[in-house]
Amino acid sequence: MNDPFRKRGRKGPVLSPDEGRRQGSVVRSAQAALGSVEAVRDFLNTHHQALEGRPLDLAVASEAGLAAVEAAIADEGGGEPSRGSPRRERQETGQ
Repeated sequence: MNDPFRKRGRKGPVLSPDEGRRQGSVVRSAQAALGSVEAVRDFLNTHHQALEGRPLDLAVASEAGLAAVEAAIADEGGGEPSRGSPRRERQETGQ
């Protein structure tokens, strides 16, 4: 019998807290620089020649990857690299 209240399994991998933070940061940076949801989705999910990989995967994998992707986002958007939310910037500076 099908129980509608049973817990269903996840459909993808579970990110660690650091991976989740980096994913959120890169999405916010891309949204600020690129504007439209379609542009953000296309940029983060399409192989990037200069980065030699898919930007979302690189950003989630490490801090160095996140920095490289944010620099590429700034190049695409024509602005300064964004480091995500003001809250994160306050945490990094100890405020």
